[in-house]
Amino acid sequence: MAEQAEKPAKSIPPYMKAVSGSFGGVVEACCLQPIDVIKTRLQLDRTGSYKGIIHCGSTIVKNEGVRALWKGLTPFGTHLTLKYALRMGSNAVLQSAFKDSQTGKISHHGRLLSGFGAGVLEALVIVTPFEVVKIRLQQQKGLSPELLKYKGPVHCARMIVTEEGLRGLWAGAAPTVMRNGTNQAAMFSAKNAFDGLLWSKHEGDGKTLLPWQSMISGFLAGTAGPVCTGPFDVVKTRLMAQSRSSGLKYRGMFHAIKTIHAEEGILALWKGLLPRLMRIPPGQAIMWTVADQITGFYEKRYLHSAPL
Repeated sequence: MAEQAEKPAKSIPPYMKAVSGSFGGVVEACCLQPIDVIKTRLQLDRTGSYKGIIHCGSTIVKNEGVRALWKGLTPFGTHLTLKYALRMGSNAVLQSAFKDSQTGKISHHGRLLSGFGAGVLEALVIVTPFEVVKIRLQQQKGLSPELLKYKGPVHCARMIVTEEGLRGLWAGAAPTVMRNGTNQAAMFSAKNAFDGLLWSKHEGDGKTLLPWQSMISGFLAGTAGPVCTGPFDVVKTRLMAQSRSSGLKYRGMFHAIKTIHAEEGILALWKGLLPRLMRIPPGQAIMWTVADQITGFYEKRYLHSAPL
């Protein structure tokens, strides 16, 4: 019995975490794309054209039609699916590296480092190029396709590479790395903490959270990041939106922060915070609801019921 108690707790393999995250990303993208479009438009608004979230959304619908609220859905949905697969899978791999070989437990610092590493990896491999394309598509205004510079995600990516080189797809990489690394370090740690505190749920125990329980844990885990990383998100959007053909206003992350602060005030660095809070916590709630059901089924079917 003592030997059994010392055995490391069984854990869900990284590939299952990746699969669960990708399915959660698909559902999240379809539900929350309009909020992301509004957030991008607000962050790019330097003249005060939009008076707030509702005014921005109604203006887009009035001038460009309802479908404009789903502009950039293809790159956004693809990017979320791949991002969550990479995030969940890489975080699981990193956590396994930080786990104690005898107890199977991971320290708080190990969990934070695993989340930060997963955020940095997703930022460089997936998030930056996809968000550059998405933001270029979302900033376009108008109804006539022939008047739009970018005709779609593939055409947009091709134009960026042609005009700005391959590096153009990685515009704003530095603030994206800082934003995603910090976000994921906080999110994974908070989700694990809330699962344990609220529902006494621990990985490998065979317990599957009810959808509403996952939604609460995911929502709470997704709230802190946007407030802390608001300036990185605004700077990321500004750097990604500018192109060499129309001139570069910002030379880099620190120059952008300094310029925005000087020209628009300190609060401008948190532009779009409310729509981010309307999108990210609900997005995490949706994603974790789907992911927890998939991993919970795996735990029950292949871990908890497996013979010891």
